[in-house]
Amino acid sequence: MARYTGPKTKIARKFGEAIFGDDKAFEKRNYPPGQHGANKRRGKKSEYSIQLMEKQKAKYTYGILEKQFRNMFKKATAARGITGELLLQLCESRLDNVVFRLGLSPSRSGARQLVSHRHITVNGDVVNIPSYQLKPGDVIAVREKSKSLEVIQNSLANASTVYEWMTWNNETKQGTYVSIPERVQIPENINEQFIVELYSK
Repeated sequence: MARYTGPKTKIARKFGEAIFGDDKAFEKRNYPPGQHGANKRRGKKSEYSIQLMEKQKAKYTYGILEKQFRNMFKKATAARGITGELLLQLCESRLDNVVFRLGLSPSRSGARQLVSHRHITVNGDVVNIPSYQLKPGDVIAVREKSKSLEVIQNSLANASTVYEWMTWNNETKQGTYVSIPERVQIPENINEQFIVELYSK
C-alpha cells in the first residue's frame, strides 16, 4: 500500500475530527462521507470496528504505513512500560513529527518533505529519513542554506504552540528534543488502549 495522497477532508470526516489540522471544508461538513453520511441513525459499531478505527486514525495522523506501525508496536511491546503510551511516544519521537511540532511546517506531510529534501540536520548531520527516531538531547536544526526558505519562515511566523519537551531558538533556527513526552503532553485524541487490544488478539 502506498502512502495516502487523496482528499484529507474525506478522511477527517470519517473519524469525525480534523486530524490533519485546521480544515474549513471539514467544519462545514463534519459528518461521515458518503450518501448516508449525515444520517444519524447508524448501527452500533462492533468492538473490532472501534479498535480498527482508532488504529487507522493514529496511522493517518502520523502518516505511518501498516508495516512500520506494526513494527513500532512490537518495539513498544518489548520495552518496559505501558505499551500504548510507549507506542505514541515512538510516534512523537519520529523526526518528521518533531519538525512539525517545532513549527517548521504547518503539517506532518510538509515536515516529511522538508526532511526528505535534506533541509534538516540532527546533531549537525543532514538526515533525510522521516522515520528517524530521535533521542533526548538530540539537536534538530534547519540546514544553513535552507534557513531562508519561505515555506519555513512562513510556518514559524504562524506557529504558536509551545511544547515543554522541546526547545526552539528562532534566531539560530535550532531546537532540542529535550525529553520523551509524557502521555498528558501528547495532544492527539487517540485511545491507544484500543490499538493495543486490536494487535493483541
